[in-house]
Amino acid sequence: MDTSDGDMASVMGFSGFGKKARTFDLDAIFEQTRRTAIERSQQVLGEQNVIDSELIGPPVPKQSTGLDEDDDLVGPPLPPGYRGSTADVEEDDDDEDVQDDDDDVSVFLFPLHKEKTTNVSALALDPSGARLVTGGYDFDVRFWDFAGMDAALNAFRTIQPCECHQIRSLQYSITGDVILVVSGNAQAKVLDRDGFPVMECPKGDQYIVDMANTKGHTAMLNSGCWHPKIKDEFMTCSNDGTVRTWDLSSDKKHKMCFKPRSLQGKKVTPTCCTYSRDGKLVAAGCQDGSIQIWDRNLSVHTKFHCRQAHDPGTDPSCLTFSYDGKVLASRGGDDTLKTWDIRNFKKPLNVATGLSTFFPMTDCCFSPDDKLLVTGTSVKKDQGNGKLVFFDRATFQKVYEIEVTNASVVRCLWHPKLNQIMVGTGNGLAKVYYDPVKSHRGAMLCVVKSKRKERQAETLTQDYIITPHALPMFREARQRSTKKQLEKDRLDPLKSHKPEPPVTGPGRGGRVAAHGGTLSSFIVKNIALDKTDDSNPRQAILRHAKEASENPYWVAPAYSK
Repeated sequence: MDTSDGDMASVMGFSGFGKKARTFDLDAIFEQTRRTAIERSQQVLGEQNVIDSELIGPPVPKQSTGLDEDDDLVGPPLPPGYRGSTADVEEDDDDEDVQDDDDDVSVFLFPLHKEKTTNVSALALDPSGARLVTGGYDFDVRFWDFAGMDAALNAFRTIQPCECHQIRSLQYSITGDVILVVSGNAQAKVLDRDGFPVMECPKGDQYIVDMANTKGHTAMLNSGCWHPKIKDEFMTCSNDGTVRTWDLSSDKKHKMCFKPRSLQGKKVTPTCCTYSRDGKLVAAGCQDGSIQIWDRNLSVHTKFHCRQAHDPGTDPSCLTFSYDGKVLASRGGDDTLKTWDIRNFKKPLNVATGLSTFFPMTDCCFSPDDKLLVTGTSVKKDQGNGKLVFFDRATFQKVYEIEVTNASVVRCLWHPKLNQIMVGTGNGLAKVYYDPVKSHRGAMLCVVKSKRKERQAETLTQDYIITPHALPMFREARQRSTKKQLEKDRLDPLKSHKPEPPVTGPGRGGRVAAHGGTLSSFIVKNIALDKTDDSNPRQAILRHAKEASENPYWVAPAYSK
Protein backbone atom coordinates (compact mmCIF):
# COMPACT_ATOMS: atom_id res chain seq x y z
CA MET A 1 0.00 0.00 0.00
CA ASP A 2 1.84 3.06 -1.30
CA THR A 3 0.67 6.02 0.80
CA SER A 4 2.58 8.87 2.35
CA ASP A 5 2.84 9.53 6.10
CA GLY A 6 0.27 12.31 5.87
CA ASP A 7 -2.24 10.13 4.08
CA MET A 8 -1.73 7.32 6.57
CA ALA A 9 -2.25 9.74 9.46
CA SER A 10 -5.47 11.01 7.96
CA VAL A 11 -6.70 7.48 7.41
CA MET A 12 -5.84 6.43 11.01
CA GLY A 13 -7.60 9.47 12.46
CA PHE A 14 -4.74 11.56 13.92
CA SER A 15 -2.75 14.47 12.64
CA GLY A 16 0.81 13.28 13.24
CA PHE A 17 3.02 10.59 14.79
CA GLY A 18 4.25 12.80 17.69
CA LYS A 19 4.93 16.28 18.95
CA LYS A 20 7.84 18.20 17.55
CA ALA A 21 10.82 18.55 19.91
CA ARG A 22 11.02 21.92 21.62
CA THR A 23 14.07 24.01 20.76
CA PHE A 24 15.86 26.42 23.15
CA ASP A 25 17.93 29.45 22.31
CA LEU A 26 20.62 29.19 25.00
CA ASP A 27 22.29 32.49 24.11
CA ALA A 28 19.03 34.36 24.59
CA ILE A 29 18.40 32.64 27.93
CA PHE A 30 21.88 33.56 29.23
CA GLU A 31 21.48 37.16 28.09
CA GLN A 32 18.11 37.44 29.83
CA THR A 33 19.56 35.99 33.06
CA ARG A 34 22.48 38.43 32.97
CA ARG A 35 20.19 41.43 32.51
CA THR A 36 17.98 40.29 35.42
CA ALA A 37 21.01 39.95 37.72
CA ILE A 38 22.26 43.43 36.78
CA GLU A 39 18.85 44.99 37.42
CA ARG A 40 18.56 43.32 40.86
CA SER A 41 22.08 44.46 41.83
CA GLN A 42 21.28 48.04 40.85
CA GLN A 43 18.06 47.88 42.85
CA VAL A 44 19.88 46.63 45.99
CA LEU A 45 22.54 49.34 45.64
CA GLY A 46 19.86 51.96 45.29
CA GLU A 47 18.14 50.82 48.48
CA GLN A 48 21.47 50.86 50.33
CA ASN A 49 22.17 54.43 49.17
CA VAL A 50 18.75 55.49 50.43
CA ILE A 51 19.45 53.94 53.85
CA ASP A 52 22.87 55.54 54.04
CA SER A 53 21.42 58.93 53.12
CA GLU A 54 18.99 58.74 56.03
CA LEU A 55 21.80 58.35 58.59
CA ILE A 56 22.65 61.58 60.37
CA GLY A 57 26.15 62.34 61.59
CA PRO A 58 29.61 61.20 60.60
CA PRO A 59 30.18 57.62 59.51
CA VAL A 60 30.98 55.11 62.24
CA PRO A 61 34.70 54.13 62.10
CA LYS A 62 35.49 50.46 61.79
CA GLN A 63 37.33 48.80 64.62
CA SER A 64 40.85 47.80 63.80
CA THR A 65 41.38 44.06 64.01
CA GLY A 66 45.11 44.15 63.66
CA LEU A 67 44.83 41.92 60.56
CA ASP A 68 44.26 42.46 56.87
CA GLU A 69 40.68 43.10 55.80
CA ASP A 70 40.70 40.14 53.43
CA ASP A 71 41.77 37.62 56.07
CA ASP A 72 39.22 35.05 57.18
CA LEU A 73 38.94 34.95 60.97
CA VAL A 74 37.90 31.47 62.01
CA GLY A 75 37.30 30.24 65.54
CA PRO A 76 36.85 32.13 68.79
CA PRO A 77 37.30 35.92 68.94
CA LEU A 78 40.60 37.53 69.68
CA PRO A 79 41.16 38.98 73.16
CA PRO A 80 39.15 42.09 74.07
CA GLY A 81 42.00 44.41 73.05
CA TYR A 82 41.66 43.34 69.43
CA ARG A 83 37.97 43.30 68.73
CA GLY A 84 36.30 44.94 71.69
CA SER A 85 33.99 41.98 72.19
CA THR A 86 33.16 40.29 75.49
CA ALA A 87 31.87 37.16 73.81
CA ASP A 88 32.38 33.81 75.42
CA VAL A 89 32.96 31.94 72.17
CA GLU A 90 32.48 32.83 68.52
CA GLU A 91 32.87 30.18 65.90
CA ASP A 92 33.06 30.69 62.15
CA ASP A 93 33.25 28.45 59.11
CA ASP A 94 35.78 28.78 56.31
CA ASP A 95 33.39 30.31 53.84
CA GLU A 96 31.76 32.89 56.14
CA ASP A 97 32.76 36.51 56.60
CA VAL A 98 33.52 37.85 60.03
CA GLN A 99 30.90 40.16 61.47
CA ASP A 100 31.83 42.63 64.19
CA ASP A 101 28.85 42.46 66.54
CA ASP A 102 28.80 44.35 69.79
CA ASP A 103 26.31 41.94 71.33
CA ASP A 104 27.56 39.28 73.68
CA VAL A 105 27.46 35.77 72.34
CA SER A 106 24.95 33.58 74.10
CA VAL A 107 25.95 30.68 76.30
CA PHE A 108 23.66 27.69 76.36
CA LEU A 109 23.73 25.50 79.46
CA PHE A 110 22.56 21.92 80.05
CA PRO A 111 22.00 21.33 83.79
CA LEU A 112 22.84 17.61 83.77
CA HIS A 113 22.83 15.48 86.91
CA LYS A 114 20.99 17.94 89.10
CA GLU A 115 21.14 15.79 92.22
CA LYS A 116 24.65 14.39 91.77
CA THR A 117 27.98 16.10 91.32
CA THR A 118 29.61 13.40 89.23
CA ASN A 119 31.62 14.43 86.20
CA VAL A 120 30.54 14.21 82.58
CA SER A 121 33.14 11.76 81.28
CA ALA A 122 31.79 11.22 77.75
CA LEU A 123 30.19 13.37 75.05
CA ALA A 124 28.99 12.43 71.58
CA LEU A 125 27.10 14.23 68.80
CA ASP A 126 25.66 12.47 65.80
CA PRO A 127 27.01 13.56 62.38
CA SER A 128 23.95 15.69 61.64
CA GLY A 129 24.13 17.42 65.05
CA ALA A 130 20.54 16.59 65.99
CA ARG A 131 21.20 14.49 69.10
CA LEU A 132 23.65 14.74 71.97
CA VAL A 133 24.58 11.80 74.20
CA THR A 134 26.33 12.24 77.55
CA GLY A 135 27.73 9.73 80.02
CA GLY A 136 29.19 10.07 83.48
CA TYR A 137 30.60 8.39 86.54
CA ASP A 138 27.04 7.74 87.80
CA PHE A 139 26.69 4.97 85.14
CA ASP A 140 23.95 6.90 83.27
CA VAL A 141 23.80 7.58 79.55
CA ARG A 142 21.45 10.45 78.71
CA PHE A 143 19.96 11.25 75.31
CA TRP A 144 19.20 14.87 74.33
CA ASP A 145 17.28 15.91 71.23
CA PHE A 146 17.79 19.54 70.21
CA ALA A 147 14.74 19.71 67.96
CA GLY A 148 12.33 18.11 70.45
CA MET A 149 13.61 19.83 73.60
CA ASP A 150 12.25 23.00 75.16
CA ALA A 151 13.85 25.46 77.56
CA ALA A 152 13.48 22.99 80.43
CA LEU A 153 16.43 21.10 78.87
CA ASN A 154 15.32 17.65 79.92
CA ALA A 155 16.82 14.49 78.48
CA PHE A 156 14.22 12.36 76.75
CA ARG A 157 15.86 9.08 77.80
CA THR A 158 18.23 7.91 80.54
CA ILE A 159 19.64 4.38 80.59
CA GLN A 160 22.36 2.40 82.33
CA PRO A 161 23.73 0.16 79.55
CA CYS A 162 26.70 -1.18 81.54
CA GLU A 163 25.17 -1.67 85.00
CA CYS A 164 27.58 -0.39 87.65
CA HIS A 165 30.49 0.66 85.41
CA GLN A 166 31.60 4.22 84.74
CA ILE A 167 31.10 5.46 81.20
CA ARG A 168 34.51 6.15 79.66
CA SER A 169 33.72 7.05 76.07
CA LEU A 170 30.77 7.52 73.72
CA GLN A 171 30.80 8.01 69.96
CA TYR A 172 28.32 7.92 67.10
CA SER A 173 29.20 5.99 63.95
CA ILE A 174 29.75 7.86 60.70
CA THR A 175 26.15 7.14 59.67
CA GLY A 176 24.74 8.16 63.07
CA ASP A 177 22.56 5.06 63.48
CA VAL A 178 24.53 3.32 66.27
CA ILE A 179 26.53 4.44 69.32
CA LEU A 180 29.68 2.88 70.75
CA VAL A 181 29.66 2.73 74.58
CA VAL A 182 33.00 2.14 76.31
CA SER A 183 32.73 1.64 80.07
CA GLY A 184 34.89 0.44 82.93
CA ASN A 185 34.27 -3.23 82.19
CA ALA A 186 35.97 -5.43 79.60
CA GLN A 187 33.09 -5.51 77.09
CA ALA A 188 32.20 -2.62 74.83
CA LYS A 189 28.58 -2.26 73.74
CA VAL A 190 26.90 -0.87 70.65
CA LEU A 191 23.47 0.74 71.00
CA ASP A 192 21.08 2.05 68.39
CA ARG A 193 19.87 5.67 68.32
CA ASP A 194 17.16 4.96 70.89
CA GLY A 195 19.44 3.18 73.36
CA PHE A 196 18.53 -0.44 72.61
CA PRO A 197 21.42 -2.94 72.47
CA VAL A 198 22.72 -4.01 69.08
CA MET A 199 25.96 -5.82 69.95
CA GLU A 200 28.16 -6.66 72.93
CA CYS A 201 31.80 -7.56 72.47
CA PRO A 202 32.80 -10.94 73.95
CA LYS A 203 35.10 -11.24 76.94
CA GLY A 204 38.41 -13.03 76.53
CA ASP A 205 40.08 -15.73 78.61
CA GLN A 206 42.28 -14.09 81.24
CA TYR A 207 44.34 -17.25 81.80
CA ILE A 208 45.84 -17.20 78.29
CA VAL A 209 49.25 -15.52 78.21
CA ASP A 210 49.18 -14.33 74.59
CA MET A 211 46.34 -11.81 74.43
CA ALA A 212 46.14 -12.13 70.65
CA ASN A 213 44.78 -15.66 71.08
CA THR A 214 41.77 -14.56 73.12
CA LYS A 215 38.52 -13.51 71.49
CA GLY A 216 38.17 -10.27 73.44
CA HIS A 217 39.50 -7.97 76.14
CA THR A 218 40.14 -9.36 79.61
CA ALA A 219 40.55 -6.11 81.58
CA MET A 220 38.97 -2.68 81.92
CA LEU A 221 38.52 -0.62 78.75
CA ASN A 222 40.10 2.81 78.42
CA SER A 223 38.89 4.25 75.13
CA GLY A 224 37.25 3.48 71.80
CA CYS A 225 36.28 5.04 68.48
CA TRP A 226 34.63 4.29 65.12
CA HIS A 227 36.42 3.92 61.80
CA PRO A 228 36.07 7.18 59.82
CA LYS A 229 35.31 5.43 56.50
CA ILE A 230 33.95 1.94 57.29
CA LYS A 231 30.63 2.21 59.10
CA ASP A 232 30.73 -1.26 60.74
CA GLU A 233 34.25 -1.16 62.20
CA PHE A 234 35.30 0.24 65.58
CA MET A 235 38.30 0.01 67.88
CA THR A 236 38.87 -0.34 71.63
CA CYS A 237 41.91 -0.34 73.91
CA SER A 238 42.17 -1.97 77.31
CA ASN A 239 44.31 -2.50 80.39
CA ASP A 240 45.13 -5.99 79.12
CA GLY A 241 47.73 -4.34 76.87
CA THR A 242 45.94 -4.67 73.53
CA VAL A 243 44.21 -2.50 70.93
CA ARG A 244 41.51 -4.45 69.11
CA THR A 245 39.37 -3.68 66.08
CA TRP A 246 35.87 -5.13 65.78
CA ASP A 247 33.27 -5.72 63.10
CA LEU A 248 29.66 -4.91 63.91
CA SER A 249 28.41 -7.95 61.99
CA SER A 250 30.61 -10.40 63.94
CA ASP A 251 30.26 -10.55 67.72
CA LYS A 252 32.25 -13.77 68.18
CA LYS A 253 35.82 -12.49 67.99
CA HIS A 254 37.86 -9.36 67.38
CA LYS A 255 38.98 -8.45 63.87
CA MET A 256 42.63 -7.40 64.51
CA CYS A 257 44.77 -7.23 67.65
CA PHE A 258 47.61 -4.72 68.13
CA LYS A 259 49.99 -5.21 71.07
CA PRO A 260 51.99 -2.15 72.16
CA ARG A 261 55.48 -2.92 73.46
CA SER A 262 58.02 -0.96 75.46
CA LEU A 263 61.65 -0.45 74.48
CA GLN A 264 62.52 -3.69 76.32
CA GLY A 265 59.76 -5.57 74.49
CA LYS A 266 57.47 -5.75 77.52
CA LYS A 267 53.72 -5.24 77.51
CA VAL A 268 52.47 -1.68 78.08
CA THR A 269 48.93 -0.47 78.63
CA PRO A 270 47.30 1.73 75.96
CA THR A 271 45.28 4.54 77.52
CA CYS A 272 43.84 6.14 74.35
CA CYS A 273 43.45 5.19 70.70
CA THR A 274 42.26 6.72 67.44
CA TYR A 275 42.13 6.24 63.68
CA SER A 276 43.72 8.59 61.19
CA ARG A 277 41.32 10.66 59.08
CA ASP A 278 41.66 8.32 56.11
CA GLY A 279 41.36 5.24 58.33
CA LYS A 280 44.65 3.70 57.21
CA LEU A 281 46.56 4.20 60.49
CA VAL A 282 45.85 3.13 64.07
CA ALA A 283 47.43 5.24 66.83
CA ALA A 284 47.65 4.49 70.57
CA GLY A 285 49.01 6.47 73.49
CA CYS A 286 50.57 4.20 76.10
CA GLN A 287 51.18 4.32 79.83
CA ASP A 288 54.95 4.61 79.42
CA GLY A 289 54.48 7.95 77.63
CA SER A 290 54.98 6.55 74.13
CA ILE A 291 52.84 7.02 71.03
CA GLN A 292 52.74 4.03 68.69
CA ILE A 293 51.16 3.99 65.23
CA TRP A 294 50.43 0.89 63.13
CA ASP A 295 49.24 0.28 59.64
CA ARG A 296 45.61 -0.82 60.01
CA ASN A 297 46.24 -4.05 58.08
CA LEU A 298 49.62 -4.93 59.69
CA SER A 299 49.42 -5.59 63.41
CA VAL A 300 52.93 -6.90 64.13
CA HIS A 301 55.35 -3.98 63.82
CA THR A 302 54.66 -0.30 64.31
CA LYS A 303 54.91 2.03 61.35
CA PHE A 304 55.75 5.10 63.48
CA HIS A 305 56.56 5.34 67.15
CA CYS A 306 57.96 7.87 69.60
CA ARG A 307 59.21 6.40 72.88
CA GLN A 308 59.50 9.66 74.85
CA ALA A 309 56.43 11.49 73.57
CA HIS A 310 55.35 12.26 77.16
CA ASP A 311 56.83 11.66 80.57
CA PRO A 312 56.95 7.95 81.53
CA GLY A 313 54.17 6.92 83.89
CA THR A 314 51.85 9.75 82.84
CA ASP A 315 48.89 8.40 80.92
CA PRO A 316 48.18 10.22 77.62
CA SER A 317 44.47 10.99 77.68
CA CYS A 318 43.74 11.83 74.04
CA LEU A 319 45.08 11.49 70.50
CA THR A 320 43.44 13.25 67.56
CA PHE A 321 44.40 13.83 63.95
CA SER A 322 43.89 17.11 62.13
CA TYR A 323 41.34 17.28 59.34
CA ASP A 324 44.06 17.35 56.70
CA GLY A 325 45.61 14.21 58.26
CA LYS A 326 49.14 15.64 58.53
CA VAL A 327 49.31 16.59 62.21
CA LEU A 328 48.65 14.47 65.31
CA ALA A 329 47.79 16.21 68.60
CA SER A 330 48.38 14.46 71.93
CA ARG A 331 47.10 15.46 75.37
CA GLY A 332 49.46 14.07 77.99
CA GLY A 333 49.09 13.34 81.66
CA ASP A 334 52.22 15.46 82.22
CA ASP A 335 50.07 18.64 81.77
CA THR A 336 51.21 19.20 78.18
CA LEU A 337 49.63 19.48 74.75
CA LYS A 338 51.83 18.54 71.79
CA THR A 339 51.48 18.40 68.03
CA TRP A 340 53.41 15.97 65.85
CA ASP A 341 54.15 15.61 62.17
CA ILE A 342 53.83 11.88 61.51
CA ARG A 343 56.33 12.19 58.64
CA ASN A 344 58.96 13.35 61.17
CA PHE A 345 57.92 11.64 64.36
CA LYS A 346 61.08 12.07 66.42
CA LYS A 347 60.33 15.44 67.98
CA PRO A 348 57.11 17.43 68.41
CA LEU A 349 56.24 20.41 66.25
CA ASN A 350 54.92 22.49 69.17
CA VAL A 351 54.53 22.04 72.92
CA ALA A 352 52.21 23.82 75.36
CA THR A 353 52.86 23.30 79.08
CA GLY A 354 51.05 24.13 82.31
CA LEU A 355 47.73 22.58 81.24
CA SER A 356 46.78 20.65 84.35
CA THR A 357 44.72 17.49 83.95
CA PHE A 358 43.35 15.14 86.63
CA PHE A 359 41.16 12.90 84.47
CA PRO A 360 42.19 10.00 82.22
CA MET A 361 39.84 11.19 79.45
CA THR A 362 40.70 14.90 79.14
CA ASP A 363 40.69 15.42 75.39
CA CYS A 364 41.62 17.93 72.71
CA CYS A 365 40.16 18.67 69.27
CA PHE A 366 40.82 20.69 66.15
CA SER A 367 38.54 23.43 64.88
CA PRO A 368 36.61 22.66 61.67
CA ASP A 369 38.99 24.85 59.63
CA ASP A 370 42.13 23.21 61.13
CA LYS A 371 43.53 26.53 62.37
CA LEU A 372 42.87 26.13 66.11
CA LEU A 373 43.43 23.45 68.74
CA VAL A 374 41.21 23.30 71.83
CA THR A 375 41.69 21.55 75.16
CA GLY A 376 40.44 21.82 78.74
CA THR A 377 42.20 22.25 82.09
CA SER A 378 41.51 20.69 85.48
CA VAL A 379 41.39 22.36 88.89
CA LYS A 380 41.10 21.10 92.43
CA LYS A 381 37.92 21.69 94.37
CA ASP A 382 37.34 25.35 95.28
CA GLN A 383 40.72 26.34 93.86
CA GLY A 384 39.80 28.19 90.71
CA ASN A 385 37.87 27.69 87.49
CA GLY A 386 38.39 25.13 84.77
CA LYS A 387 39.23 26.71 81.43
CA LEU A 388 38.80 25.98 77.75
CA VAL A 389 42.04 27.02 76.05
CA PHE A 390 42.45 27.78 72.33
CA PHE A 391 45.84 27.56 70.58
CA ASP A 392 46.81 28.64 67.09
CA ARG A 393 47.88 25.51 65.25
CA ALA A 394 50.72 27.15 63.31
CA THR A 395 52.35 29.31 66.00
CA PHE A 396 50.91 27.52 69.06
CA GLN A 397 50.23 30.86 70.73
CA LYS A 398 47.35 30.96 73.19
CA VAL A 399 44.64 32.76 71.24
CA TYR A 400 41.84 32.74 73.78
CA GLU A 401 40.62 31.04 76.94
CA ILE A 402 37.22 30.70 78.58
CA GLU A 403 36.53 30.15 82.27
CA VAL A 404 33.82 27.52 82.04
CA THR A 405 32.90 26.76 85.68
CA ASN A 406 34.42 26.22 89.12
CA ALA A 407 35.32 22.63 88.26
CA SER A 408 37.54 20.77 85.83
CA VAL A 409 36.87 20.73 82.09
CA VAL A 410 36.90 17.05 81.18
CA ARG A 411 35.48 16.77 77.68
CA CYS A 412 35.35 19.17 74.72
CA LEU A 413 33.87 18.63 71.28
CA TRP A 414 33.77 21.05 68.32
CA HIS A 415 31.12 19.94 65.83
CA PRO A 416 31.95 20.91 62.23
CA LYS A 417 28.36 21.19 60.98
CA LEU A 418 26.76 22.96 63.93
CA ASN A 419 29.83 25.14 64.53
CA GLN A 420 29.22 24.78 68.28
CA ILE A 421 31.46 23.64 71.13
CA MET A 422 30.21 21.08 73.66
CA VAL A 423 31.98 20.97 77.04
CA GLY A 424 31.63 18.39 79.83
CA THR A 425 32.77 19.40 83.32
CA GLY A 426 33.73 17.69 86.53
CA ASN A 427 30.70 18.92 88.49
CA GLY A 428 28.11 17.29 86.22
CA LEU A 429 27.40 20.08 83.73
CA ALA A 430 27.44 20.03 79.94
CA LYS A 431 27.68 23.42 78.27
CA VAL A 432 27.16 24.34 74.65
CA TYR A 433 28.83 27.49 73.34
CA TYR A 434 27.33 28.93 70.19
CA ASP A 435 27.17 32.13 68.16
CA PRO A 436 23.68 33.29 67.09
CA VAL A 437 25.07 34.47 63.74
CA LYS A 438 27.71 31.94 62.78
CA SER A 439 26.28 28.75 64.35
CA HIS A 440 23.59 26.60 62.82
CA ARG A 441 20.77 24.59 64.41
CA GLY A 442 21.79 22.53 67.46
CA ALA A 443 21.30 24.49 70.66
CA MET A 444 19.68 27.35 68.75
CA LEU A 445 16.62 25.19 68.08
CA CYS A 446 15.60 24.77 71.70
CA VAL A 447 16.92 27.87 73.47
CA VAL A 448 14.10 29.94 71.97
CA LYS A 449 11.34 27.58 73.07
CA SER A 450 9.34 28.22 76.21
CA LYS A 451 8.72 25.55 78.81
CA ARG A 452 5.68 23.42 78.22
CA LYS A 453 2.95 23.49 80.86
CA GLU A 454 1.72 20.07 81.85
CA ARG A 455 -2.02 19.63 81.59
CA GLN A 456 -3.14 16.94 83.97
CA ALA A 457 -6.73 16.86 82.66
CA GLU A 458 -5.66 15.79 79.18
CA THR A 459 -3.67 12.77 80.27
CA LEU A 460 -5.62 9.53 79.83
CA THR A 461 -4.52 6.32 81.43
CA GLN A 462 -5.95 4.23 78.60
CA ASP A 463 -7.01 4.81 75.02
CA TYR A 464 -10.68 4.03 74.37
CA ILE A 465 -12.14 3.07 71.02
CA ILE A 466 -15.84 3.96 70.87
CA THR A 467 -17.95 1.77 68.55
CA PRO A 468 -21.60 2.76 69.14
CA HIS A 469 -23.09 0.24 66.68
CA ALA A 470 -21.19 -2.80 67.93
CA LEU A 471 -23.01 -5.84 69.25
CA PRO A 472 -23.52 -5.96 73.04
CA MET A 473 -21.14 -8.88 73.46
CA PHE A 474 -18.30 -6.94 71.74
CA ARG A 475 -19.10 -3.48 73.07
CA GLU A 476 -16.60 -2.01 75.52
CA ALA A 477 -17.75 -0.10 78.56
CA ARG A 478 -17.55 3.64 78.06
CA GLN A 479 -15.27 5.68 80.22
CA ARG A 480 -16.91 6.98 83.38
CA SER A 481 -15.99 9.75 85.70
CA THR A 482 -13.82 8.96 88.71
CA LYS A 483 -16.65 9.27 91.23
CA LYS A 484 -19.01 6.98 89.36
CA GLN A 485 -16.27 4.45 88.76
CA LEU A 486 -15.48 4.34 92.51
CA GLU A 487 -19.14 3.87 93.34
CA LYS A 488 -19.36 0.99 90.86
CA ASP A 489 -16.20 -0.61 92.23
CA ARG A 490 -17.62 -0.41 95.73
CA LEU A 491 -20.53 -2.64 94.70
CA ASP A 492 -18.19 -5.19 93.09
CA PRO A 493 -17.61 -8.02 95.63
CA LEU A 494 -14.18 -8.79 94.21
CA LYS A 495 -12.82 -5.25 94.04
CA SER A 496 -14.29 -4.28 97.44
CA HIS A 497 -13.07 -7.43 99.18
CA LYS A 498 -11.43 -6.77 102.51
CA PRO A 499 -7.72 -7.67 102.47
CA GLU A 500 -6.74 -10.88 104.18
CA PRO A 501 -5.44 -10.35 107.73
CA PRO A 502 -1.96 -11.64 108.54
CA VAL A 503 -1.67 -15.28 109.59
CA THR A 504 -1.33 -15.85 113.31
CA GLY A 505 -0.51 -19.20 114.82
CA PRO A 506 0.21 -22.41 112.92
CA GLY A 507 -2.39 -21.82 110.23
CA ARG A 508 -5.78 -20.31 109.54
CA GLY A 509 -8.31 -20.39 106.74
CA GLY A 510 -6.26 -22.61 104.50
CA ARG A 511 -3.18 -20.42 104.91
CA VAL A 512 -0.12 -21.41 106.88
CA ALA A 513 2.29 -19.14 108.67
CA ALA A 514 6.05 -19.52 108.52
CA HIS A 515 6.98 -23.04 109.41
CA GLY A 516 10.15 -24.70 110.50
CA GLY A 517 11.98 -27.68 109.10
CA THR A 518 10.39 -30.40 111.26
CA LEU A 519 8.12 -33.16 110.00
CA SER A 520 5.17 -31.90 112.01
CA SER A 521 5.45 -28.42 110.56
CA PHE A 522 5.62 -29.92 107.08
CA ILE A 523 2.46 -31.94 107.74
CA VAL A 524 0.67 -28.92 109.15
CA LYS A 525 1.71 -26.91 106.09
CA ASN A 526 0.24 -29.53 103.75
CA ILE A 527 -2.91 -30.18 105.76
CA ALA A 528 -3.50 -26.60 106.91
CA LEU A 529 -5.92 -27.56 109.70
CA ASP A 530 -8.31 -24.92 110.89
CA LYS A 531 -8.79 -25.50 114.63
CA THR A 532 -10.78 -22.38 115.31
CA ASP A 533 -14.24 -22.82 116.84
CA ASP A 534 -16.61 -20.20 115.50
CA SER A 535 -19.61 -21.35 117.64
CA ASN A 536 -21.08 -19.29 120.45
CA PRO A 537 -19.29 -20.18 123.73
CA ARG A 538 -22.43 -19.53 125.86
CA GLN A 539 -24.50 -21.97 123.83
CA ALA A 540 -21.70 -24.53 123.95
CA ILE A 541 -21.80 -24.46 127.79
CA LEU A 542 -25.62 -24.40 128.15
CA ARG A 543 -26.16 -27.43 125.90
CA HIS A 544 -25.24 -29.66 128.87
CA ALA A 545 -27.56 -27.81 131.32
CA LYS A 546 -30.67 -30.02 130.81
CA GLU A 547 -28.78 -33.30 131.30
CA ALA A 548 -27.03 -31.95 134.39
CA SER A 549 -30.33 -30.96 136.03
CA GLU A 550 -32.05 -34.26 135.30
CA ASN A 551 -29.15 -36.57 136.21
CA PRO A 552 -26.90 -34.76 138.67
CA TYR A 553 -23.70 -36.69 139.11
CA TRP A 554 -20.70 -34.40 139.48
CA VAL A 555 -21.65 -31.34 141.46
CA ALA A 556 -24.73 -32.05 143.69
CA PRO A 557 -23.75 -35.56 144.97
CA ALA A 558 -20.27 -34.36 145.81
CA TYR A 559 -21.45 -31.52 148.04
CA SER A 560 -24.36 -33.47 149.63
CA LYS A 561 -21.92 -35.34 151.87
